[in-house]
Amino acid sequence: MGYKHRVFLALGHRGWLNWLDDKTYLKIAYFLTMGKRLDLRAPVTYNEKLQWLKLYDRKPQYTDMVDKYKVYDYVREKVGEQYLIPLLGVWDRPEDIDFDSLPGQFVLKCTHDSGGVIVCKDKDLLDRTETVRKLKKNLRVNYFYGDREWPYKNIKPRVIAQQYMTDESGVELKDYKFFCFNGEPTYMFVARGRQEGARNVRFNFYDMDFRLLPLKNGHDNFSEPMEKPSSWEEMKRVAAKLSEGIPQVRVDLYDINGRVYFGETTFFHWSGMVPFEPEKWDEKFGEKITLPEVTLEE
Repeated sequence: MGYKHRVFLALGHRGWLNWLDDKTYLKIAYFLTMGKRLDLRAPVTYNEKLQWLKLYDRKPQYTDMVDKYKVYDYVREKVGEQYLIPLLGVWDRPEDIDFDSLPGQFVLKCTHDSGGVIVCKDKDLLDRTETVRKLKKNLRVNYFYGDREWPYKNIKPRVIAQQYMTDESGVELKDYKFFCFNGEPTYMFVARGRQEGARNVRFNFYDMDFRLLPLKNGHDNFSEPMEKPSSWEEMKRVAAKLSEGIPQVRVDLYDINGRVYFGETTFFHWSGMVPFEPEKWDEKFGEKITLPEVTLEE
């Protein structure tokens, strides 16, 4: 990401560019990031089509699907309670969190946020004052304005607590992130290394036969060989069910000791602003998206 784009997004996240309409904002952001003009009349690549979907595919259901609290109802209805990480509490204000009632380990998230997760592995060592301060700061931010991802615009900001979970490693949760197109999982990647910090995150991409794909997007690949998880077919079925009737959505799942758990749904992977390497994969992903029929303004 170039300096100009970082400055532009920083201004957007702070709300200083709210006066720009969504279309103009995205055209500027896309040009600064990708180094080429955004074609909204006849988009071809995955990243182009994500910008189109931000502007022209706006359904109230999408807001509920990215709301980290309301999505519980969506998942419960579509695939069942058994796929949900246990919810420990929900609060409108961080000051109202009853830390004494929470177990020794837990996870705190803002319902409208992306990435602002607080993982507590030992409640006795948690700085509660600092935790409340961070959550209050996060609750004041409307995530929509930085990347104009419409589903985030009208989420009610709240805080949830979830049960702390690890997979068979005992130290991390590997994310299995499925790119789904109208209910059809087609590509996915495994994210590893988050417990070691953002600089150590690695992605490997696979097809639906769990064959490694020769591409990068956002992070380097990890070199360790990885076997297909025992719940692979079940994860594909869950991803398909949760993405029914949606042109494009990424469904994130976990395999925890052979059990499948829901992570989140993401409509705009990297907000459609990170190149694929090699570039041809941007078109390969893009050709899977069938855009809804709408009448575009000139």
